[in-house]
Amino acid sequence: MATDMTRRPASNEGRIIAFPSATGPANIERCARELGRRHGADALEFWKAECRRFADQLLAAGMPENDVRQRVMQFQEDVQTELVLSHEKRAIAKSQKR
Repeated sequence: MATDMTRRPASNEGRIIAFPSATGPANIERCARELGRRHGADALEFWKAECRRFADQLLAAGMPENDVRQRVMQFQEDVQTELVLSHEKRAIAKSQKR
């Protein structure tokens, strides 16, 4: 039997919050691929929309704004890293064909 100290508040009982998976590897790779093929204003517009979408998902899931900012910054860093790695892989593949 749950006591007042161990019982969850009634407002959260049975409530499931779907955690956004926007920072998953597939999404990071997709964003890096898109950014690699887009340029200028098109790339900037795409990137702003992706970051805003991710932030909105986290906020809708109830994450505090400070945590959302940190998650979005990590997402941006992960995509940047993926972009660099994909450029390196292409450069290596190109140099090996010579």
